[in-house]
Amino acid sequence: MTGVPAIFGWLWLEPAIPFASALALLAVGRALGKRATAWLGTGAIAASSAVALRVAWSYAGTGGRGFTLPLWQWFAVAGFAPRVALYLDPLAVVMTLVVSFVSLLIHVYSTEFMAGSEGYARFFGYMNLFVASMLTLTLASNLLLLLLGWEGVGLCSYLLIGFWYPDEANGYAGRKAFIVTRVGDTALLLGLFLLFNRLGTLNLQLLMQRAAAHWAPGAAAAETAAFLLLGGAVGKSAQLPLQTWLPDAMAGPTPTSALIHAATMVTAGVYLIARTHALFALAPAAMSAVAGIGLATLLLAGCSALAQHDIKRILAYSTISQIGYMFLALGVGAWAAAIFHLMTHAFFKALLFLAAGVVIQAMHEEHDIFKMGGLRRTLPLAYWCFLFAGASLAGLPLVTAGFYSKDLILWSDYASPLGSTGLWIGALVGAFLTALYIFRLIFVVFYGPEREPPGHRPGPREQWPMVILAFLSMLAGFIDLPRALGGGDWLSRFLQPVLPTLAAGRVTELGELATDAIAGLVFFAGLYLIWLFRLQRPALTAALMAGAWPQRVQRFWLAGWGMDWLYEQALVRPVVAAARTGRNDPADAIFAGAGALTRGLNRGLSFWESGRVRRYAGWIAVGAIVLAALAVLG
Repeated sequence: MTGVPAIFGWLWLEPAIPFASALALLAVGRALGKRATAWLGTGAIAASSAVALRVAWSYAGTGGRGFTLPLWQWFAVAGFAPRVALYLDPLAVVMTLVVSFVSLLIHVYSTEFMAGSEGYARFFGYMNLFVASMLTLTLASNLLLLLLGWEGVGLCSYLLIGFWYPDEANGYAGRKAFIVTRVGDTALLLGLFLLFNRLGTLNLQLLMQRAAAHWAPGAAAAETAAFLLLGGAVGKSAQLPLQTWLPDAMAGPTPTSALIHAATMVTAGVYLIARTHALFALAPAAMSAVAGIGLATLLLAGCSALAQHDIKRILAYSTISQIGYMFLALGVGAWAAAIFHLMTHAFFKALLFLAAGVVIQAMHEEHDIFKMGGLRRTLPLAYWCFLFAGASLAGLPLVTAGFYSKDLILWSDYASPLGSTGLWIGALVGAFLTALYIFRLIFVVFYGPEREPPGHRPGPREQWPMVILAFLSMLAGFIDLPRALGGGDWLSRFLQPVLPTLAAGRVTELGELATDAIAGLVFFAGLYLIWLFRLQRPALTAALMAGAWPQRVQRFWLAGWGMDWLYEQALVRPVVAAARTGRNDPADAIFAGAGALTRGLNRGLSFWESGRVRRYAGWIAVGAIVLAALAVLG
C-alpha cells in the first residue's frame, strides 16, 4: 500500500465492525437488554458507514485507480495460496456506500419496528452478520473470498426469513430460499473450479487479465465459465428460472425484506456479473442469455405483481422485475447503467418496504391490500412515502431517481451494439406494467373508503429513515443526468475506470431524449389506465374480470406462472417417489440382516450380564469345575 492514503488501511473495518458486533450480539445479546442491543447493533453499522464514507471521500481524488489491502495468507495447498485481501476501486466504493448507508437506515427503523418481538438481539445479530457478509462480498479481491461473503448472505437470508421459526410456514420459506439459491451456488462453485483449472488464479484482477489474454471471444471455455457464473447470479438475484424463493421470503420480518431486496442478497448477482464483465465480454452467448433472462424475468414478474393481493408479495415481484432490468442492462453491455439502477432501486425499494411495514403494523398485521383503504388521511407519512417511492419505481419523468436510471437502461437497450428494438420494446412494456401494479397498490391501500382505523402510528425511529429515503428516491437520479438534459453523467464517469462506457452507435443524444419522452408517455398511460379502472370507473374492472379466461390468467399470474407447481411435478414428486421405492430396496436386506444379527447377539450376551453377584459366583464355580475336570481327564 505504498503511496496510498493511510485511510485506506481502515478498509478492513467496514466488514469487521458489523461482524464483531454480530458475534457479540449472538453470544451475549440476551444479557444486554433491548436498549443496549439497539445501540450496539445500529452503532456498528453506523461506524461501518462512517468508515465507508471517509474512505470514499479520500478515494475521490485518486483518479479511479485500484488498491489492494492484503490482510493475511488464507492457506497454501499445492501451489494454491489465496490471500484474505480487500480491493478498492470505483465499483467497490459505490457498492459499499449503498450497502452500508441503506443498511443503517433499515437498522434504525428496526430498533422500533422489532421492539415488541422476541429474539431482539438475535435479530440484530443476524442483520449485522448479513451486512458484514455483503461488504465482504463487495470488497473481496479474489473469487474465493467473494464466495465466502456469497455463502454468508445465503446463510443469513435463511436465518432471517425463518426468523419466526415457531410458525412452520416461516421455516419452510427459509429452507426454500436456502435450497433454491444453492442450485445457483453450485453452478458458481463449478465456475470457480473451471477458472482456476484453466487460468491458475482466482484473483479477480489477474483473472480478468488472463482471460482476455488466453481466450478469444466466443471460446468454449469462456462461454462455459460465464454461463456457470450466470447460474450463480440467477440464483442469488432471483431471476428465471430460480426466482421462486423470493416471494416466499416475505415470511421474514419487514426490515429483513427491505434489507434483502434493497441493499443485499438480490443485488449480489448483478455485482458478480459487473465485477467479471471482462469475462462476459468474451462470451457473446452468455451476454445474450443475461439480456434474455432479464427481459423475460421483468415481464413475467411484472404480470405476477399485477395479480397479487399481499402487499409484500407485490413488492417482492417488483424486486424480481427491477433486477431483471439490471440484468437486461448487463446483457447489452450497459454496465454503469445497471449499477446506477441498482443504487436508485436500493433507495426506493427500501422505502417501499419500510412504508409497507408501517401499513401492516397499523392494520394489525394484515397483508391483504383489499382489506385496506383510505389510509392516506390516517397514515399521511406512509402515503407520501409510498407515492414518492412508487413514482420513482415507475419512472415519473424528470423528478424521480428511478426515471433517470431506468431510462438509461431503456436507451442502452436500443443504442448498444448488443441491443435491439425488441429488447427496447420489451423494456417499455415492463415500464408500463410497473406503473400499473404499483399504482394499483397505492390506489387500493390509500384511496377509497377507510375499512378499518389504524391501530399503530410510527414513531420517530421509523419516520426519519423513511423521510431520508424519500428524498433519495427523488434526488439520487441527478447524480447521473444524461448530457442531453444538461447533466454530466457523474456516476458513469466515476465508474469508467472499471466499467467500460457503453459504445452507443445507433442513436444520438436526440435519440436519447426521444426515448425519455416515450418512457414518460408509457408512465402516464399506465397511471391513467389504472386510475380509470380503480378509482374513476371500478365497474370496468369487474366487467373485465367477469369472464372465465381473465380469471384463469389472474390465477396463473397469482401463482407466479405456475413455476412452483412445475418444480413440484418435475422434481419434488419424482425424488420423493424414488425415495419411497428405495426404502424397500432388496439391497437394504443385507444391512437389515446385519442389524438383526447384531441385535440377536446382544440379547444372547445380555443374558450373562444380569447384575446378580450370586449368579456370577455360581457360573465361576461351574467354570472352575469344568476346567478341573478337563485337566484331570486330559
